[in-house]
Amino acid sequence: MSWRYWFSDNRGTLLAVAIFLAMFVLYIANHPAGFTANVVQTAANKGVLLALVAIAQTFVVLTAGIDLSVGMILVMTSCLASHILAGTPLLTGLGVAGVLGAGMLAGALNGLIVIFGRLQPIVATIATGAIFFGIALILRPTPGASPELNWDLADMMMGKVANTVPMSLVVLAALVLFVWIPFRRSVIGRATYAVGSSEIAAYMSGMPIRRAKFTAYVMSGLFAAMGGLYLTFFTYSGEASLSNGNTYTLYSIAAVVLGGVSLFGGRGSAIGAIFGALAFRSIGDLLFVFDLDPLLQPLFQGVVLMIAVSIGSARLFQVRNRLEFFS
Repeated sequence: MSWRYWFSDNRGTLLAVAIFLAMFVLYIANHPAGFTANVVQTAANKGVLLALVAIAQTFVVLTAGIDLSVGMILVMTSCLASHILAGTPLLTGLGVAGVLGAGMLAGALNGLIVIFGRLQPIVATIATGAIFFGIALILRPTPGASPELNWDLADMMMGKVANTVPMSLVVLAALVLFVWIPFRRSVIGRATYAVGSSEIAAYMSGMPIRRAKFTAYVMSGLFAAMGGLYLTFFTYSGEASLSNGNTYTLYSIAAVVLGGVSLFGGRGSAIGAIFGALAFRSIGDLLFVFDLDPLLQPLFQGVVLMIAVSIGSARLFQVRNRLEFFS
């Protein structure tokens, strides 16, 4: 593989890395405490939470869809986690499996509706998102957590390894190495990219397009549920918050586009989405460090979101047809 081809294929990811490094250095340079392990830990924990939701969104966007339910799956699984991550280590482990299983079931429901119901993903996931939020309200009509919630697990996942490296970053790196990379290199992973590039061409080539789509939605639900776990670890509670669900959904779209994932499908990676999420979160931290009026922060974040979507569409003005876009 030539360097020119590699650079072209990873241009979006490299841009996201550059934006993140610039924003983070600016954040650290203006933070009152400077570059310390605690500052990095706090930034990492918030960034990884968004990164998990961004990865969830990436799986669906690669198939040329948009999942507007990822934020609601996050909220629903967080509410579930606040109930069942309690008791002995064995019961807590079963609780973690139950939360992840609930996320996968939610993703599977999305996939079945899109594949067999033949609905547009954006329409189907608006409807299922409302269902998931309704379940969250049933689970947690008021914010709170089980008195027996496993605080030790939450502290460990939000803590540091060797009192230096944030555990959340270690977990995120492990997910990339042991989940994303094997998925991308698998037959289903390649079929996912092919479906996003051209579903008709993928079908004519004999690729398992239904399995690829279904797997993408299941993986999306799985990573959204991981985000739900981290939200519970971060807040020590569960809350059926409509604003949280909508915010993380919108931010996940901004993160994947900042990370070089094409909204037209078939191009990009979860690694780019991760750095897009970290960059987007660093922008929010910068607004806090510069003491911007909280009432104006949504305005600036909305501008960033608009610019992110515009960046994702800019290349369309440079191509003459869809085949050239994926060449």
